[in-house]
Formats: sequence, C-alpha cells, structure tokens
Amino acid sequence: MTQQHPWSRYVALGDSFTEGIGDPEPNSPGGNRGWADRVAEVLSEKTDDFAYANLAVRGKLVQQVIDEQVEPALALQPDLITISAGGNDVIRPGSDPDAVSRKLEGAVKRLSSNNATIVLFTAVDVGFSPVFRSIRGKVAIYNENVRAIAHRYDCLVADQWASDSLPDIRMWSADRLHLNSLGHHTVARIVLDALNVENVLQPLDPEPYPARTWRAARREDISWAREYLVPWVIRRIRHQSSGDFVSAKRPEAGAVHLSDES
Repeated sequence: MTQQHPWSRYVALGDSFTEGIGDPEPNSPGGNRGWADRVAEVLSEKTDDFAYANLAVRGKLVQQVIDEQVEPALALQPDLITISAGGNDVIRPGSDPDAVSRKLEGAVKRLSSNNATIVLFTAVDVGFSPVFRSIRGKVAIYNENVRAIAHRYDCLVADQWASDSLPDIRMWSADRLHLNSLGHHTVARIVLDALNVENVLQPLDPEPYPARTWRAARREDISWAREYLVPWVIRRIRHQSSGDFVSAKRPEAGAVHLSDES
C-alpha cells in the first residue's frame, strides 16, 4: 500500500521520455504508458480526486517545451510538476550544455511561481552506449547544472545518472533512444523514491530479456542503423522532428485510470 502524500494535481512536461515512447499500451492515451503514467497511477491510489495531465510531446527541444508547455501547465494549477527537457538539445552535435541549462533554469523559475513541488531529472550515464559514449562528458556537465538548478529553486531530483539499472541495453527499446517498458517502470521507481512515496513497484519486474550473444548484437547493430539511425540523421538535416503534428496525450488534468499491469 502507498502512504498518503500531499499532492492532488500532477502535470508532466517534456519530450518523448515523459510522453512514454518505448512503452506501448493501446489502452493509454496516445498509445503509450511510460513512467509518468505509472507515477500518476501510484499517486492516485490513496488520494481522492487526484488529477493528472501530461503535456509532453516527442522530439521537443527545451525552448519548444518552454514555449508550448510551461504556461499551459501553470494554467492547470498543479501542486506537483515534473519537467525533463534538454536531452534532445544535448545530444545534438555542437550543442552547449551550459546554454541548454540556462534555458531550463528559466522554465523552472517560471514554474516555481505557483509553489508546486518540482521534480527535475539527471540524464542516464551514457557510457554504456556505443552511440552516445562520446558525449558522456557533455551529459555529465548538463547533469551538474540540473543539480545546481534544483538547489537554487528547491526542486527534487530524480537521479537517473546514479542508477545502476538504467545503463543496461535490456532497459532500452529497439531504437536505443527510448526506454522500454522495464526502463519506464524503473524510472517510475526512481521518481517515487525522490518523492518519498512508498509503493509496490518491484525492481526488474518484469524480468529483463537475457543478454544477447556477440553475433546477435552485431546483427542488431546493422538493423538498428538502417531502421533508426539513418532516419534520425535525415530528420536532423531537414530540421524535422518526430513530434511535428503530434499533440499532448493528456492536455487536461483528469482522473487516472489504473493499468491492468500496475
């Protein structure tokens, strides 16, 4: 059983990470569940009239999150806010993690105006990933900036960088950019821990897939590059986003319908 907590109105802001991409669920709005839905499900269990909105849209850069989500979020009058933004900026070649962080801080400053509890996120340690290992230092700088922002504005931090579980390919979907269902489940546990909310979510539930053989992994590398990497690069060249023409899956704060898996 979960303990009573002080929040009754939760709004999530961000990009594909918060939208729940990689965690398909046909019965969820937008067709994806994700960690934020899982957190909302737990928070709703012992709170009457708990309301949840998710404004996150895949592919959004930090400035787009600011322009398109911050004011709508405040209009919903939340007492709990999660915001994860800047990841799509940081992984772009030539991006400046300090400049991205300054934009995030502006968003946090505005969101803090209604005295809601705000949760920020460090990024996962990407040292395990052959694709993103080269930007590990840039990600670490961004994470330190996130921690400094959290200190200045009295925010909580869901510390993915400290997780021993997330730097594991078995936590990630086939595109290697988004968490799979187990990864989202793990992040939900990290967020609930940051909120100090007891819950029944268990680690490694469901069990991760067994580790692949070297030969199978190389076959997957070739398939991944063809199916995911090349289209991603083409979108960057064309200044396109996977979130173009996509709307927020939960634009209004409403009741949470528990998943059969929760």
